[in-house]
This record gives sequence, C-alpha cells and structure tokens, in this order.
Amino acid sequence: MRMPAPDDGVIARRREIIAALRAIMPGEGVIVDESELRAYECDGLTAYRQLPMVVVLPSTTEQVSRVLRTCKEMGVKVVPRGAGTSLSGGALPLADGVLLGMGKFNRILDIDFANRCVVTQPGVTNLGISNAVAHEAFYYAPDPSSQIACTIGGNIAENSGGVHCLKYGLTTNNVLGLEMVLMDGTILRLGGKHLDAGGYDLMGVVTGSEGLLGVVTEVTVRILKKPATARAVLIGFPTSEQGGDCVAAIIAAGIIPGGMEMMDKPAIHAAEDFVHAGYPLDVEALLIVELDGPAAEVDHLIDQVAEIARSKGCCYSRVSTSEEERLSFWAGRKAAFPAVGRISPDYYCMDGTIPRKALPLVLHRMQEMSDRYALRVANVFHAGDGNLHPLILYDANKPGELERAEAFGNDILRLCVEVGGVLTGEHGVGVEKRDLMTDQFDEVDLDQQQRIKCAFDPDGLLNPGKVFPKLHRCAELGRVHIHKGELRFPDIPRF
Repeated sequence: MRMPAPDDGVIARRREIIAALRAIMPGEGVIVDESELRAYECDGLTAYRQLPMVVVLPSTTEQVSRVLRTCKEMGVKVVPRGAGTSLSGGALPLADGVLLGMGKFNRILDIDFANRCVVTQPGVTNLGISNAVAHEAFYYAPDPSSQIACTIGGNIAENSGGVHCLKYGLTTNNVLGLEMVLMDGTILRLGGKHLDAGGYDLMGVVTGSEGLLGVVTEVTVRILKKPATARAVLIGFPTSEQGGDCVAAIIAAGIIPGGMEMMDKPAIHAAEDFVHAGYPLDVEALLIVELDGPAAEVDHLIDQVAEIARSKGCCYSRVSTSEEERLSFWAGRKAAFPAVGRISPDYYCMDGTIPRKALPLVLHRMQEMSDRYALRVANVFHAGDGNLHPLILYDANKPGELERAEAFGNDILRLCVEVGGVLTGEHGVGVEKRDLMTDQFDEVDLDQQQRIKCAFDPDGLLNPGKVFPKLHRCAELGRVHIHKGELRFPDIPRF
C-alpha cells in the first residue's frame, strides 16, 4: 500500500516544528521519542505501520485551532486520530506529518433530557454516552461492535453503524450538531440542539469524511427512550443461502426489526466457544432478529418472523424469555471479532454493503473465492441493511498469505459493487479501499468529491493519502476545458 512520499524538507525541519508545537502545548502534550511514538504507528488495520514524525495531544478547541493553523503555515500534514480502532487505516500516520490525538477530549458536557440530546467531546466512547443516560432509560442508538472502545469522534469520521442501525439509523441520522476546526484554524459550528438547520447539509458532508475536511471537537447527538419491550429470536438454517433468503423476506414483509444480524458456521462456533451464549452448533447460518416496541406489537411480530423463517426452511428457533437472555444472544455477536481471533493467528476484516436480495448469491460466491484462495472466511454481518463483514483468516508468518488475503478481500469488495452495492458500509475507505475507488466511481465522480475537500482544505494537508487513489492539486480541479481553441459557453462571464 503506497502512501505519499515523505517530504524531506519537512523532515529536516522537525526540530523547528516540534518547538512551534511545544509553544502551544508545553509539557507532555507533544510526543517525540521513538519508543513513545510506537504506540501510534497504526490503527485497527495493523498490517500497515508507520511512525509519525510527532504526536500532539491537545485538550482544548483553542489548542487544536492553533496546532492546525501552525501546521498550515509551516506546510505540515496532519492526521487526526481518535481511539485508533479504525479498520481501514484511516488514522495511519505519515513519516512527515503530525498525528493529532484527540484522547483528552473525553468529557460529556451536557445531558439535556428535555431536548433528548447529549453534548459531548469527541473522545467519549460510544458506549459511554448510553451509560451516561441509562439512569433515565435513554440510550444512543448507533452501536458498533467496538462501542466499548471506539469514540464518537471516530464514529463521525467513518459514519459508523451497528447492530441496531437498521431501524434507528447510522451516525449521520443521530447527530444534531458539530463543532469543528478547519486546517487554517477556523472554528465552525454546524447544527445544534434543534431538529434541523437551514442551508446546505454540511453535517452530512462532514459525517463520514474520514478526517479529510476538519477536526471535530464537540458533538451533539440525539438520544432515544429505551423501547418498552425488546425480545430477540435465534433462527438457525441448514445453509447460508436460506438465511439470506429469510432476511430479504422479513424486510419484504414490511417488518423492520430493531436489529437483524447473521453469522455463518465458523463464526457461530468461535463466538459460542468464547462467550457461551447458547448458540446452536449444528446449523450453517444463524440469524439474530430483535423486535422492539409495545409488548403486544412485539409478540405479533415474533409470530410473523417465525412463520417467515419456517417458510424459508429454518431448522432451529429460540425466543429470548428475559432481558438477560436477550443480552446473552447479543453478547456472542458483539464478541464475534475477538472470538475469531482465537481460531486464527490473523484475520482481515472486510466491510462492504450489498442489496439484501443479493445476499444468497454473494455468500455463495464468497465460498467459491475461499476455495480458490485456499483461505477460510468467517461471515459476521448486519444482515438487515446488507452490510457485510467477512473475516478472512490467514497467518502473516506464512509467506504470501497476507497478500492472498488482501487479494481475496479486494475480490469481495468488487463483487459488492458488481451486484449493485458499495465498497464500504461503516469502516470507511481509508487506505484499505482507496485503490478500489475506481471500481465504484469514475474520474468525474472522484474529481467532484475532491473539489469538496478543496473547499475545506485547499492545500491538501489533512489526512492525505486516504480515500482518493489519485491526488490532485486543487488548482488542477479548477481548470477550464478548452476544445479546438474555444471555451465552452463563451458568452458566460468569467472572473
């Protein structure tokens, strides 16, 4: 994976840059020793590592503003970092760049039950928000599997999802306001506690922008009242294809579960051995379907789901009878990634999204790829919204296996696009999927996306080398096309 070539001129000015940063944050706020920098050399995509030139740990929005302004003036690249749980290399450092760690922004600033929102700093964990409002029976809906560790700032960067986003939406659907700092130090406020804002939907642009447009320093999120009743159903199938058919049939029937997840046999066995959730071990595919709302509605929907599952050939069904049992069903799914880590020295976690109706076909094709590449794959995914998370099992100590795993993963993502899906559902593009962007977008599409970046960061100093497979100077994207010596629409005034 190639990154932009380090600027030797910037590296030669390292001492000068460090001195300028220490003038902003004296003491332990600037990290320069190699042994301490090592902790920041990668994020959750551990196959790629690079020591940053320097790490800064600001604790106030003003410090972030001064750091970014100073780096812009000195022509230094900046890579923002939250908890470092990104699985796409979004926080991979640069040898000639400053890594901006947001770990000290870890306080909840305001809990407003009347307006059903929380104002928080970006370093607060996803689960921390729900825990802070649980005493009044509220919660924050998006719940990625890494919610115990990932931060709300990182969720904004990647537009994270989770098991309950089928019904309650992704991060972008649950964010009301942002404070962010641009590369020139400008501090912006977008949205707030109100339901909607006039003008362009800039929050929609920023959410999912992977640290390329600015650094978020405050977030206002929507919180929801916990449903009166929530029950989960485990449904087992003799084949993964039948499980996929059942997912499509449930949605086609007009039922929107609170969550609907699927695991195949390798993932089921790994999770059960790890958590002991009571999963059946004699099925090839397992659905977890959660229905929530008033008790009478939940009972009715469970009966409907059971009937659909029987019509699709289910061979196992079990309904939770207590809150503890419901949570145990989910504990296995939430622990599936670390559980798979117990059965393989390494695994490569993919993230693509497909139309639900394509699930049976894609699962079949993935198994064919697994045979062709001679690598096992465990499937864990958000079945309700078609967000796949295949885990490709390999051993990095065996020559060539990492390369085969990457090629396998690339073929899975190309398959997602082929059937009408997209390269990423919630992990982001980062460096992992960067060179596949041309499989989904043509040059015109990518140039238009880069023009948005140019509006926020005209010098291209924020998180360069991520998302876009080919970097352009902003001036290039503003070129006027001339054909046979003539401008198009010559009668239009130009300034």
